[in-house]
Amino acid sequence: MTDSPQIVQSLAEAEQLIADQAYEPAHALCMEVLATDAQAAGAWRLLGVLAADHDNPGKAIDFLGKAAALDLDDPRAPARLALCLMILERRDEALVQAQVAEARGPIDALTLDTLGLVFSRAGLHARAIRHFEAALALAPERADLAFNLAAARQSSGDVAGAEAAYAQALTLDPALHRAWSSRVGLRRQTAQANFRPELEAQFAAAHRSPEARLHIGHALAKTHEDLGDFEAALDWLIRAKAARRRQVGYDPRADAELFAAARATFPSATDAGRGGSSGQPIFVVGMPGTGISQVMQLLLGHSHATAAGHLPHFGRILTQMAGLSGTAWLDEMTLEAAGGLDPRQVGQAYLRAVGPLVAGHERVVDATSLNFVYAGLIHRALPQARIICLRRQPMDACLASFRRLFDVDHPYFDYAYDLADTAAYYAGFERLTAHWRGVLPTDRFTEVSYEALIADPAGEGRRLLDFCGLSLDPDTWVLIEDPAIPDGSVGGWREYGAGLAPLRQGLETAGVRVDDPV
Repeated sequence: MTDSPQIVQSLAEAEQLIADQAYEPAHALCMEVLATDAQAAGAWRLLGVLAADHDNPGKAIDFLGKAAALDLDDPRAPARLALCLMILERRDEALVQAQVAEARGPIDALTLDTLGLVFSRAGLHARAIRHFEAALALAPERADLAFNLAAARQSSGDVAGAEAAYAQALTLDPALHRAWSSRVGLRRQTAQANFRPELEAQFAAAHRSPEARLHIGHALAKTHEDLGDFEAALDWLIRAKAARRRQVGYDPRADAELFAAARATFPSATDAGRGGSSGQPIFVVGMPGTGISQVMQLLLGHSHATAAGHLPHFGRILTQMAGLSGTAWLDEMTLEAAGGLDPRQVGQAYLRAVGPLVAGHERVVDATSLNFVYAGLIHRALPQARIICLRRQPMDACLASFRRLFDVDHPYFDYAYDLADTAAYYAGFERLTAHWRGVLPTDRFTEVSYEALIADPAGEGRRLLDFCGLSLDPDTWVLIEDPAIPDGSVGGWREYGAGLAPLRQGLETAGVRVDDPV
């Protein structure tokens, strides 16, 4: 397809405006081009980029699909289309579009990087690495491309390769905060080998960037934990999160209202699930750092169980079926809209979404922690499904969330920027869990404590397999001995000292008895 020189110039200007985040003039230029030529694929592609950058992947898919159909030679539209589809967990469609992009050419560095992101999200790390390596070879000055390569290598288990690529990224851009937090997280820091001076300098220089301070402060906290100075680690965490807490303006009342809306989706034990009859799904839910990954490992030790991963399939389905736009999948609007949906259709849609992952297994384990909010709706849609809710001693549970570096692009963990907010969230989680305990059938909803997992993983594993209707014979289940829980030991919160006083006070004010066993 050949555009006029004027259209080519206008689209180039629009692309640069998007790169500079000057979105309104970029949009105006695209609309001017389309007024001249409604078949200008480049304009449709850039409108798709604009929509994606404004958190509207559904509209982006429409624009990018049109661009990809109008210009059969340009790989950029199908590559970006693939990424938008992957964001919405439409994996199979995304991989088809990625292959379309691969078949076109030549492919520039940024499009190769986009394809690498698609394959990374799909768990195809070897393919992702090839694309990231090719992108970096074309643009060796790009620190962000080196970072993406490092992250893919880390996901594939190549620690040495990841370290080399993170080092390359930081050589290109010493202020690349994501690379610092990731690099420090690769290995245990020692007195002889750590990055404290560089990190402290970067933290001081990042006084205008809450996100940079968040990453670098977490790296410093992890360094001090590795060196055994837990009180200093906590101090760095508090300093790292303070500016981000002010930036997001988190209000604990918002999550309190969310939990109230969740209770309203299944208010009493007299309600009954009205969805499908499949008992295939097992949902493992709870606050982060309470043993969710270990329970998933225990269940996946059974030959008849497979993983659905940590993707928010259930929430996305509710959002899409309710006709809500954007990428948010956990809010009051979704919960309220879900009340008007047919539970059977919701259940069927969920089973279709995870179907490609099941591959003939009897059970599929969905370890999306925040699905604890949806427990009532899950039971309505899939009344034969099992829900396992993790709990942990309050101080340890809250500290596990506070110590974790969450994705800043999502608001669901904004409570974890402040100790008092974390306490309020935990109290709300406990109240909601108590509600589910009272209204959901005991053969469909069970709880397990972190402390029990640590003390007796085999016994808890057998109990949970029995709860899930999976056989206990040695031919079908192998106990995974390594608990692989990185969020501290039982009672580990005591090592962090007086700095945790606001957390304890917040819990006690909310009526949580911190010294009682879970």
